[in-house]
This record gives sequence, C-alpha cells and structure tokens, in this order.
Amino acid sequence: MSVKAFFARIFANIVVMQSQKWIIRPQQTQEKWFNHLIRKAKYTDFGKDHLFMSIRNHDDFVRRVPIRDYEELRPYMDKVVEGKSNVLWPGKPLYLAKTSGTTSGAKFIPLTKDSMPFHIKAARNAILFYIQETNNTKVVDGKMIFLQGSPVLEEKNGLKFGRLSGIVAHYVPKYLQKNRLPGWETNCIEDWETKIDAIVEETSKQDMRLISGIPSWIQMYFERLIAKTGKPVGELFKKFDLFIYGGVNYEPYRAKFEQMIGRRVDSIELFPASEGFFAFQDKQNEKGMLLLLDAGIFYEFVKADEFFDENPKRLTIDEVELDVNYALIISTNAGLWAYNIGDTVMFTSLKPYRVVVTGRIKHYISAFGEHVIAKEVETALQEAAEATGTLVTEFSVAPQINPEEGLPYHEWLIEFEKEPNDKAKFAEIIDQAMRKQNVYYDDLISGNILRPVVITSVKKDGFNEYMKSKGKFGGQNKLPRLKNDREIADNIEKA
Repeated sequence: MSVKAFFARIFANIVVMQSQKWIIRPQQTQEKWFNHLIRKAKYTDFGKDHLFMSIRNHDDFVRRVPIRDYEELRPYMDKVVEGKSNVLWPGKPLYLAKTSGTTSGAKFIPLTKDSMPFHIKAARNAILFYIQETNNTKVVDGKMIFLQGSPVLEEKNGLKFGRLSGIVAHYVPKYLQKNRLPGWETNCIEDWETKIDAIVEETSKQDMRLISGIPSWIQMYFERLIAKTGKPVGELFKKFDLFIYGGVNYEPYRAKFEQMIGRRVDSIELFPASEGFFAFQDKQNEKGMLLLLDAGIFYEFVKADEFFDENPKRLTIDEVELDVNYALIISTNAGLWAYNIGDTVMFTSLKPYRVVVTGRIKHYISAFGEHVIAKEVETALQEAAEATGTLVTEFSVAPQINPEEGLPYHEWLIEFEKEPNDKAKFAEIIDQAMRKQNVYYDDLISGNILRPVVITSVKKDGFNEYMKSKGKFGGQNKLPRLKNDREIADNIEKA
C-alpha cells in the first residue's frame, strides 16, 4: 500500500466517524443551521426586508419568506450581480456560478466564502465514504479524470463568474493535482467536441482509476476512446474501477457503459448544483444518497402534487415520509432563501435520511392529468431494456395530444445503441411498468383516454444535434427526459 493510500484510509475513517455526529442528530443539526443562517443575514437587505430580527422559528420564517425561484428573487440577484454588498448574504460573493436560465437568459448563482468550502468538502467526502466502506484505496494511486466545464473565469462588476465545475477546478487539493486529468490547457478548450478529442489524446495511455462526469458526456468520451483504440475502456484502463456521476440517473446508461467498459465498476452518485451540494451516495448497496444536513443549508420540502397550490405546506426534515415526491426548497449560506431549485426528491430512508432525485418540478407529463415523473419513465425503460437485451443511448418522452388517427398517447423518442428485436414487446413492457407505478396513467389507459406508448427511433446523435441547435451541447447541459409539450419531439422529428 502506498503512503497516499495509507493516509487516505485513515482520513476516510476519521471523516465518516465525525459525520456520525450530525447523521444521528438530524433535527438538531437542521435547527442549528436555521438559527445560524437567520442570525448571520439579519442585517442584509433581504434580512431587513423580511424582518429577520423577528424570526424565532420555522413558522415565523414561513410567514415572512415566501417560496421563490430565480426570477422571483431576481430584484435581489440583480443587485448582487451589480457588485453591491450585503444584499442576500453579508459582503460580496466570491464567485457567480453561471447557469442556463429558462425564461430570462443566464442565471448567476452566488458562491460565498461561507458556502464554497461545503461544495469542496462534499465532493471529497463522497470518495472518502466510499474508501471507508470498501477499503478500495487504489483509486488515489492512479490518474483521475473529471469531465467538466472550462476553468477560465470571466469578470463582471468585480466578481468572477463561470460554470460551477470550472470554478471548482480551482479548488482541487494539491495532493491530487499530479493525479488529475485533463491538463489545464485541455480543460480550457471551450468547444465540447474538440475538448473531448483532446482529452482522448491525453488520457488514452494513462493509468486511469477514477472517472467522473455526467453520464451522457462520459458516454461520448468512452465512444471516442473505443473508436481511436479499437479496445474496450476496461482494457485500456485495466485498473479503472470507480465511476462518479451526477446530474441524471445512471441506470438507463448502465448496460451500455458496462458493454463499453467490458465489466461492471463501482459507482458513486452525487447530487450537486450551483445552489449547493445536497447529497452523495454513502453506501454501495443502499438505495439513495445521504442528504447532507450539516452543509450550510436549511431544507424545506413541499409535496410535489401540492406545490402549485396557493399555500402549500412547507415541511422540515422531521416531517417527511418515505416514498412521497417532494419539491426541494433551500435556504443557504450563499444567500438563497426559501429557494425552489426545481428538483424533486423522494426519501428512501429516514435513518439516515437518504433521497433519490425523481425529476424536475416543471419537467413532467400531465397533459391528461397523469402526473408522470422522471423516476417512473426511467424505471420503465430500465425494465424494458433489461428484459429485451436492448441498449439505449438517450431518450425523451412527450405527449401526443392530437394524433392524425386514434387515441392520444405518450411518445417515447429513443436513440438505440442496440434496438429490440421485438419493438412491440419492448413498448408493452414499458407500458405495463408505467401502469404499475402510476395509477393515473393506468386509469387513462383503462378508460380508453390514452392508448399505450408509441416508440419512435431517433437516428444516431439525433439528440446531440438537437442540443447543438439550442446552444446547449456539452458541459453541464442535460437533455430533458420529460416535456409536457412537443418542443423536443417536433424538433427531433423534423430533423
């Protein structure tokens, strides 16, 4: 065992042991952060406007601070971007993380001196929890690749800004710098396809042990490695045995990844965002990710099917239940207050609190009242793929409300690596899995309001071409798995 591996194991044991202090005291930990956040921000513009001085408990907070998304918080955000101090959090942020906006262009999410360390700590601890559980320290002795955005930062009103992954690249610990790939020059390439080709050139002969990134973009990296060398990824990287991912569900990709690698490798799921690092997979054989309750964030949860009610009930961590779909609401030490990040989660465990990401509060299909969420379509697709030996590259689902003939239906646009021999059987398995999971969908099929799903094959790279046409190709951009309209479907079918 190397010196680095020896100390990694010791450090991992210490971190896991220290984390038990908050894991076994979840309510008290969240109360501590609630009080700290309110106290720290009471003299900011936001704190004064919302009478933080008079907030004593969560009920007070709910009365004073409504749930907002970015656009609703924009009057304050614009002041932050203009370089003003003490707006949402004391002082000015260290950085602004630039993300894609849905209605008014780019969004700029503040990262503060208080919040930034928690992003780094959570990413580090995800690996340390894995080492402590598995005793696999080999990952620290070889090369690691983090497929991410460019670390080149721009400046606006005295504040540096860029993609979150690019900002985080500036915080890689010194003891990992020699192991980390790609190099700085390659990482700074803006064009995604050019960057992938450069990464392939740089890494194809390296001793890669750990690979991290959004599955769809790692898939492109793997495909180009194989095209260049003619070898499976696992043969190129004989000691590669840990894949770290976030952003989308890995399961629909797993079969194809194992084919490209040539074997199964361990994986760690992360739940990071510009707004905070919320959870990571702490156990290899447990469903869900450990919700980080001691990370500068106070969490609230709103039942997803009540979210658009006039005054939905805002629950704290001690009030949540298993297997209920919740919209995730956060208040943070970056100055976000009762902020709707747009993601929905479901608890798989309450001791400790573990979650799975079930989709986006605005990414669903309910054209007929069916309330279909991402978790349901991903599960159905996985069942069908496994049952038929099918390999799926990418997919998206949309309603067809006005078909040329017959009943309306859900159209599943799928780019196959390996098509099913019997597409009708494949569609039938999907439909049955959807009916088992979603009673509303089942009622619509039974009542002849909808007909069973329709599968449409998408040409190779069809989804990539769509993303390019929207200027959202590469980096942290993700194809929406669900749309309540036909914007993606119609564009794909016209291409």
